[in-house]
Amino acid sequence: MGTIEQGSRGVLIVEDDPDIRETIAQILEEEGYEVRGASNGKQALDLLREGARPQLILLDLMMPIMDGWLFRTEQRSDPRIADIPVIVISADGNLRQQAAKIQANGYLRKPVGIDTLLSTVERYLKP
Repeated sequence: MGTIEQGSRGVLIVEDDPDIRETIAQILEEEGYEVRGASNGKQALDLLREGARPQLILLDLMMPIMDGWLFRTEQRSDPRIADIPVIVISADGNLRQQAAKIQANGYLRKPVGIDTLLSTVERYLKP
């Protein structure tokens, strides 16, 4: 996982499970996307505020240090990064309602199928 430059086909994966984070990153990198990973919301905010500019954020909700709900509150309150679309990825039983509460652009239920992941990402990162 490298850097995400402005204007790139970049995705930020915010997921505390390193196996899930790395698997999603590998799938997306094989499709030509630039990918960064963060293990919690605080780390993701730090990356964004330091200049990483993904076109899409894939966000887990349940994480240590800073969960997805607090991350999204912080993201939406910062005009520099508020407009970056967010797709929630979770196994939460009320995923649709949780995604709506944080005004996410969409959601994917874990475990996520490769085709579903790629088609969702493609919607936001058209070449």
